[in-house]
Amino acid sequence: MSFREISAEQLKENTFDMIGKKWMLVTAGNKEKVNTMTASWGGLGVMWGKNTAFIVIRPTRYTKEFIDREETLSLSFYGEEYKKTLSYLGTVSGREEDKIANAGLTVEFEEETPYFREASVVMKVKKLYAQEMNPGCMLDASIDEKWYPAKDYHMMYICEVEKVLIKE
Repeated sequence: MSFREISAEQLKENTFDMIGKKWMLVTAGNKEKVNTMTASWGGLGVMWGKNTAFIVIRPTRYTKEFIDREETLSLSFYGEEYKKTLSYLGTVSGREEDKIANAGLTVEFEEETPYFREASVVMKVKKLYAQEMNPGCMLDASIDEKWYPAKDYHMMYICEVEKVLIKE
């Protein structure tokens, strides 16, 4: 199976379902080394007149080092049959093992941006903005209490969606 490019506006999937229920892999790296992590927080929309995605990454995540180093990254989405794989990729660190190989995924590249052949939808995105979440800006104090007991605030990235690929 191969991928074909569509415009972001042609994407028919429910993004709340894609991200929040089925999850996604956030992947960055280069031809020498790639890392990925499972994410269920983020979104898609329009910012600064561009189709954008936003993702949030905790500072302790190994994938963050790859995201910070590279200009682009990929967001990839899978069918329900990959839920167990995505769960595994979200619970082990690429620092300790070759989790991509252990998950049985195949790294491909869109230009210099890594993604996985097994995905059903892939977005190649370019970083536009990054900012650490500030607890002083949380208008609902329960968010800080519930989600940040260790005070390990996410870095938020806003990225331009440069390319959307769907599996044929």
